[in-house]
Amino acid sequence: MSGGPLSGIRVLDLSSVVVGPVATQFLADYGADVIKVEPPEGDLLRKLGGASVTPDMASKFLHFNRNKRSLVLDLKRDDARGVLRSICAEADVVVVNMRGKALQRSGLTCEDLRAVNERLIYCRLAGFGQAGPYAHKPAYDTIIQGSTGVAAALARVNGTPAYVPMVMADHVVGLIAVQMILLALYQRARTGLGDSIEVPMFENMAAFVMAEHMYLRTFIPPLGGTGDPRIIDPESRPLPTRDGYICVSANTDQQVFAFFAAVGCPELKSDPRFCSVVARLNNVRAYFDFRSQALRSRTTAEWLEIFDRDSVPAMPYHTFESLMEDPHLRDVGLLREVEHPSEGPIWNIGLPNTLKQGGAREDYLPPPKLGEHTHDVLEEFGYSQAEISRLTAASERTSGATGTREGSSR
Repeated sequence: MSGGPLSGIRVLDLSSVVVGPVATQFLADYGADVIKVEPPEGDLLRKLGGASVTPDMASKFLHFNRNKRSLVLDLKRDDARGVLRSICAEADVVVVNMRGKALQRSGLTCEDLRAVNERLIYCRLAGFGQAGPYAHKPAYDTIIQGSTGVAAALARVNGTPAYVPMVMADHVVGLIAVQMILLALYQRARTGLGDSIEVPMFENMAAFVMAEHMYLRTFIPPLGGTGDPRIIDPESRPLPTRDGYICVSANTDQQVFAFFAAVGCPELKSDPRFCSVVARLNNVRAYFDFRSQALRSRTTAEWLEIFDRDSVPAMPYHTFESLMEDPHLRDVGLLREVEHPSEGPIWNIGLPNTLKQGGAREDYLPPPKLGEHTHDVLEEFGYSQAEISRLTAASERTSGATGTREGSSR
């Protein structure tokens, strides 16, 4: 392991599927030594993602688990739990996303693990905060989207509740967990003390939605209803052109008046419905209806040239396929072809953000095969060849087991 501002930080990743691995991959990308502890059957995400070159290396697993090492431990066994505690004694961070009863049964609570290392930062990703009546409930991304108003936002737009077709809650909450872990590491550097972090999906996504859509119910008494009309209007969408769609977002008076001029209606800047930010908000349906009809006479490429010239914010509408061919993403290196030892050439999604000093890690670890680093990790922590053989043999005997760790929150 070398390079990156988190070089020297050791993280035990006891999470699975998406929300935890999002957090730990970020830490790994910036230099942390992330040891992904998997049950003998592996992380469920290894099987979620369609066809793969080799078993248990699904495409989604590849995108959430680079720069980590895979250690297989059957934590149903006392000896494996003992190994985990011995590693915790030298770790900086532990990340878990199991429910409370499963953590207690496995001896993986914060109290259990911090008993061997008071400097340990224990981060638990939970479906729901443990002080409320939902504490015991399992959670997945869709459960959270539906229960926090994300699906209701789409119902306001389309008339039917729907999930955003990405595991958005997992991504958002995973990155919030990174923020909390980095805060705890900063605090530990000042005080010498570890900490216990709880990152609940429900509360975080509820706050995310309410900040956008509590709207006029913010005031007591309410000044109106919920839902930002600029965002939930059905015409707040990519706009049709002569040959496809374009994404335009003119918000300031200068941008909007330039848009009116570009589409041949400069007089609209004096229209009392559209002459100011407040006027357009009060007449958002009329404004969006105008936009949806205004761009059908030219191609997307023609409009992009015009809007770039006139400083109107606009971008091409991308499909999944065309996004992979975007010239900007290729030039900045977000997509890079790498050679995986077992999967052959794959597209690696690079780091969107840069640090001028410190930067990302200097080496690159491909997403690991199940248990690929078990021997090396155990040897690093002083286990003999005989002990390693005994532990790995026990794991292999249960590797045909099915299912995942109870109560994992995605």
